Amino acid sequence: MSGSFAFEQFVLDTGERRLTADADPVDLNGRYFDALALLVREHGKLITKDRFLAEVWRGVPVTDEALTQCIKTLRRQLGDDAARPRFIETLPKHGYRFVAPVEAIGSEKRVSRGTQGWREFVVAGSAGTLGGAVAGLIGGLIYGFAGASQAEQTGTGAISTLLVLLAIAVLVAVIGAAGVSFAIATAELARTRSWQWLTITGAGGGLITGAAVKLLGIDSFTLLIGRAPHNITGAMEGLLVGGAVGASTWLAQRVPLKRQAAALGACSGALAAIASVLLGGHLLLGSLATLTRDFPDSHLNVARFGGLVGQPQFGQATELITAALEGALFAGCVVVAMQIARRRASEKP
Repeated sequence: MSGSFAFEQFVLDTGERRLTADADPVDLNGRYFDALALLVREHGKLITKDRFLAEVWRGVPVTDEALTQCIKTLRRQLGDDAARPRFIETLPKHGYRFVAPVEAIGSEKRVSRGTQGWREFVVAGSAGTLGGAVAGLIGGLIYGFAGASQAEQTGTGAISTLLVLLAIAVLVAVIGAAGVSFAIATAELARTRSWQWLTITGAGGGLITGAAVKLLGIDSFTLLIGRAPHNITGAMEGLLVGGAVGASTWLAQRVPLKRQAAALGACSGALAAIASVLLGGHLLLGSLATLTRDFPDSHLNVARFGGLVGQPQFGQATELITAALEGALFAGCVVVAMQIARRRASEKP
């Protein structure tokens, strides 16, 4: 059976005898291409050594080492790992199986492929949004309990302080995660899954979402109380953190474990958050500090949050540390949530 087949960022065109990764050609000799084509066409099925000899080497006597070297080369070109296979699974003494989900590309498959693509778009975007909600919940609880501990000194109820800070954190995280996640999912829907495109779309989603939220927040303050804070989180912060999530999403697809994906997302998110602060921006707690400075009657004493990181006041050191923690938590949760959703979808028949 001839035709084109798509799996992750790869497209195998058996008619043109070409393998591409994100539209870039992947070098394979004739025998190895035939072996990959056989595996992909029969994805999910065991391919024995005898079948490789009959359909790839066409009866030419070869040693077991020749087949082993073929599979080893295919794994290297696909970025696969024999210990934790994403594409080619070894069944010792029996043969090999292609385990990644494969989509046939052709006139008779266009409708089902489009439906599948849209389903993956919704699943990935929704999973990333849920990851953002988890990050907001964790961060909101930390900030909420810290704020509640000083509530008696400001005349505000501890429960009220906790709930308000929790609601703010979850709302900001969910909106930001939705913008970034669905932007990244759009790139994947269009099969532009290179690290450049995932980074660009993640950054674009964060920029647009951050700008819209900041504009809405400023307009809301102006409408309700006649003036607005001058420097709360917005487009620049969204651009940097969204780009970090996009780049980490690409990297996470190339590691086998969820904790590795979490580490990649957390590190990139922390670096992006630190960069935004150094460039004059603010994340959540920094924005709250700006609000309390612009509105002196506020009952929230942000200076006391310095105690969370061992600082007596809320200065730049505290903001850098808390911003790094916020960025790491947000990016790590979003990247892992999207990765879990992809892998569960790939396990479905």
